[in-house]
Amino acid sequence: MNQAILFPDHESWDADRQALCFPVQVNGMPLTCAVSGAVLTRRFGEGTPIFWLAQFRASRWDLEDEAEALIADDAFDDQGWLWLP
Repeated sequence: MNQAILFPDHESWDADRQALCFPVQVNGMPLTCAVSGAVLTRRFGEGTPIFWLAQFRASRWDLEDEAEALIADDAFDDQGWLWLP
């Protein structure tokens, strides 16, 4: 794990964006990572936000590894968010 990248355990469902969001700190700067409902459905199957949060928690290490790779590629959107594909 890259010590300059930290993932606090504060994931939540954002109903407005229809996405699971989780924070990341990169060199002390707080940023947001997200996974859309469509991507969650593709990865884990149909479900509810509670189901997807449970699946996220079970797959946390893999998803954080994916996020780290996207951070290294500077794959942030115009809002400064990182969306996992």
